[in-house]
Amino acid sequence: MIAVENLSFTYRRSRQPVLNEFSLSFHPGRVYGLLGKNGAGKSTLLYLMSGLLTPKNGKVLFRDTDVRRRLPITLQDMFLVPEEFELPAVSLVSYIELNSPFYPRFSKEDMIKYLHYFEMDIDVNLGALSMGQKKKVFMSFALATNTSLLLMDEPTNGLDIPGKSQFRKFIASGMTDDKTIVISTHQVRDIDKLIDHVLIMEESKVLLDESTARICEKLLFKDNTHGELLEEALYAIPTVQGNCLLLPNVEGEETEINLELLFNATLATPERIAQLFHDQNKEL
Repeated sequence: MIAVENLSFTYRRSRQPVLNEFSLSFHPGRVYGLLGKNGAGKSTLLYLMSGLLTPKNGKVLFRDTDVRRRLPITLQDMFLVPEEFELPAVSLVSYIELNSPFYPRFSKEDMIKYLHYFEMDIDVNLGALSMGQKKKVFMSFALATNTSLLLMDEPTNGLDIPGKSQFRKFIASGMTDDKTIVISTHQVRDIDKLIDHVLIMEESKVLLDESTARICEKLLFKDNTHGELLEEALYAIPTVQGNCLLLPNVEGEETEINLELLFNATLATPERIAQLFHDQNKEL
């Protein structure tokens, strides 16, 4: 659906490029978790993918069209939810009337459904809402546009604990086989049961680009209280009860992904993690 080809980008006041010869592709029917440390270029990548920033070199193709051309054929079929945004002090009904015509597949019925996931109604004034409530409204509008590509930057920031649980149900309810959702976040625990594909980036490199199914096929996430498996672990995080371990899944055990553990392990030992997926003939 969308191809990032050899992107290079540097902000005007910086000498260091945020992205350099960076390439990546996204496919329909998947919810991607885009992970990386601060400064890795996650937000910049989303803005480049939406055509709001111009790369120094390279391009982003959405259905074979360069997104930087900002043509109606691409703009009406993608939506970016930035980390920070402003909404006008108007009624939500007025906001919908003004903005929904830009999106041919917008559904007011879907909008009402998504608002209900967040325990909100359509009869509200945007100027009277808290930041968390505005985020719920804006995300509901974004999903109700029914665009093929939905980009979300730190969507759970500003949400309370019930709101984060509602967010997971909200995204799952709006997912279809022809939609691609990319979620960039530091709050990995908010999305570990939501995404089905993991992207970890660092210094213009993609360290991991795998489905959660394949990750759980190759890696075993295990809480260990006795320490007997510590020497076999690819990576370990100490906990109050013992250790949280990342192990090779040699026996094909069922396991639930731990994104925090996977992220830290991939940054600490990228070659060792990549070896499991790309060079199975070599020993660890």
